[in-house]
Amino acid sequence: MKVKKIDMHVHAIPKRGIPKMSGAFYPTPSELRRMYDKLGIEKGVLLPPGTSPEFTTERVSASEARQMTLDFPDTLGWWFCGIDPRFGSNSKNTDFSHYLNYYKSLGARGVSEQVANIYLDDDRMLNLLYHCEKCNMPIVFHFGKLGNDYGIVDDLHLPRLEKILKMFPNLKAIGHSVRFWSELDDDVTEETCNSYPKGKVRGGGRVLYLMKNYKNLYCDLSSLSGFNAISRDEEFACEFLTEFNDRVLFATDIHDPNNINHEMVNLSAFLDRLLDEQKISQTVYENVCRNNALFLLGENVR
Repeated sequence: MKVKKIDMHVHAIPKRGIPKMSGAFYPTPSELRRMYDKLGIEKGVLLPPGTSPEFTTERVSASEARQMTLDFPDTLGWWFCGIDPRFGSNSKNTDFSHYLNYYKSLGARGVSEQVANIYLDDDRMLNLLYHCEKCNMPIVFHFGKLGNDYGIVDDLHLPRLEKILKMFPNLKAIGHSVRFWSELDDDVTEETCNSYPKGKVRGGGRVLYLMKNYKNLYCDLSSLSGFNAISRDEEFACEFLTEFNDRVLFATDIHDPNNINHEMVNLSAFLDRLLDEQKISQTVYENVCRNNALFLLGENVR
């Protein structure tokens, strides 16, 4: 039986303001609702654009993010607060619990994707992660390359990610982006780690190793990177979804009304088909499509 999905990763703005450099806009809640109805999505988790200066021309404050969930609760059910590790005088000693507990009291359920272009184990980032663990706030990682890019920086095969998973065993870390998902293959290189490989997954890559060994690592299937990773090799997909059915998250990364025509939104139909063809169980399907999200959001207890 199909279920309505919870989108763990979506971007929206209260109303149209400055366009992106591309000329496109983030969707408004009303535009997002129309997309969700076509895709079989109940509602999403708002990750407010503009937390860090490395990316986006539109900026959504914590107050605006919260208000959007109050005004459109049937479309945006929850919000993550935007925190940059350089907040608070750009110091490794910033008391981020001051921010996190305040936003948590207003309803924030986690920390929005990290796009600051600094190393994952930079002292400022480690300090933020310490406070996220302390305040029980999940955090999303968008991985990028150092310089002329956006996203937290790690080396090939994600050694810094493993380092922080060890350092903060109670931190709920959510992996995302092409430089994360490219690590499904064991032969990924610096030249291919920012690409969208096709065909069979090659060997047991770093993501598989980290998911097997660190129960505090989650992953979202958003954007083309996530959809390509899970759809390129259906046999692998079914094994991956089944083995990690308690930590894989349905997500879209919708960031433009025109995304309704993008390949990445086919994830919903892909998961529905796997269920219809009995390639994944009802339990696996429901966990990935909504139950894992509800657990991270504090709505369900395991």
